[in-house]
Formats: sequence, structure tokens, C-alpha cells
Amino acid sequence: MVDIPKEAAETAHHPRDAVVWSVLSAEIERYAAGTGATMRILDVGGGSGGFAVPLAELGHDVTVVEPSANALASLRQRAADAGVTDRVTAVQADADELPDVVEAGSHELVLCHSVLEMVEYPDVALDELSRVCAPGGAVSLLVSNRIAAVLGKALAGQFATALDLLVDVDGVIDGKDTIKHRFETATLTALVASSGLVTEQVHGVGVVGDLLGTTAAAGGETGSGEALREFELATAARVPFRDMATHLHLLGRRPVR
Repeated sequence: MVDIPKEAAETAHHPRDAVVWSVLSAEIERYAAGTGATMRILDVGGGSGGFAVPLAELGHDVTVVEPSANALASLRQRAADAGVTDRVTAVQADADELPDVVEAGSHELVLCHSVLEMVEYPDVALDELSRVCAPGGAVSLLVSNRIAAVLGKALAGQFATALDLLVDVDGVIDGKDTIKHRFETATLTALVASSGLVTEQVHGVGVVGDLLGTTAAAGGETGSGEALREFELATAARVPFRDMATHLHLLGRRPVR
């Protein structure tokens, strides 16, 4: 696997980010083995560069499309501190403005983490992610999982709310939710297929970590933080654990036609 830069070492050791990094590292390694080249990477909604800057440190050219001016200012500072300003491009735009700011087929790896649940039309957004991905390239998606939200509310004794989340077509509570969509593995893979991408991997992110909470996770056996990380990595791809995680991570491939 690709070594994760020091700038991201602490983040990557978090159980949630460790799962995503393991998938991205394998994809980078696969691409390098096939071409010997670095990648052009697009991070849609990439914020202050939690993934973009470490990827740039690995030598890749990363473009971050992000609507928040404050987040982009933090990104630029973070890139400067890491010495990768020349490999990080910041573009202020919403996800639905991708047609105006990103060329078709221009990136070998496209990241879209915690964005699809916030947009009005995730199918349209996915069509754009597929469009900007180069043939043979990959799209990395991270989305909120409906099943985890239902389970969390039920375990908290909020059964009426849990039922509302279960039956609502978008997995949200009308008028009370901060997001617009939650997904399940089946609905996410179907949406991805409709955009022309082929699902290669699905992992659960946060199988039990978010249910335990920080205090519980740190208060168990010696070294429980690392033990939790290893548990999350071990269960991330295993059903039914995968499908109960707080988030779902999917790696899709744009076919070479």
C-alpha cells in the first residue's frame, strides 16, 4: 500500500479515514503499477484539504472544488504549510457547477465525500462525476447510511423517529433533518449504475465507532483506539456489518469504451 504522508498520519489512523485511505491507497498503487505516472485527482466538496493535501504530498495534482471561501482559504494555507501549493488548485464552485469548471474525462480519480446527501438531485451530480472521470478512472463516494440512522434512533429509544427514517423515500425526517438524502447499499449501487459507473467495492465506514462514542471507545481495553481501528478495517467489507455502518464508501469505475 502507498505510505500515507505525515500531514495525514493522525487523520488516517482514525477508524473512519483508515477505511477510505486503504481503498484510495490501493487505487493509487494500481494506477502507478499500470502507468508509472501520478494521477490527476478531483476532490468535489473537498473542504480544507483533508484528503487533497496528503494526496498532493504523494506527488499527485489535485483540484478541489468547494463552495466555501473560508474552507478554500484554509486549504491554501494547508497546502503552503505542506509545500505542495504547486500541486493543489482551489476552485470556488458548487457541485452543480462542475460543467462550468471541470473538463470531461480530465481526472483519473474523483473524490466526492459527504456531498451527495446534501445536493437536491444526487443522480444529476453522479452523472457529472462520471463525466469528469477519465475512462478507466475511479470515483470515490462517501455517503450517509440510512440503516445506521434508523438503528441509532431505535437504540436511543426514539422508535417513531426511527420508523420515519425507515419509510421515508430519502431516509430523512421532513422538516427536521440537516441533510436531504440517506442511502443504502442497494440504492447507492443502483444510482451509481445509472450514471454509467461500475461499482467495484463497497465498504462500511464507522461500523461501531460512532455508536460507541469517543469516551466508550477509549475507555475499554488497553490500546482500544487501535483495536477499534483494526475492527473497523476487518468488518468494513463484511455483510451485515458493512450495511450497518454510519457511512458507506463506494469505489466506482468508469468503463473504457
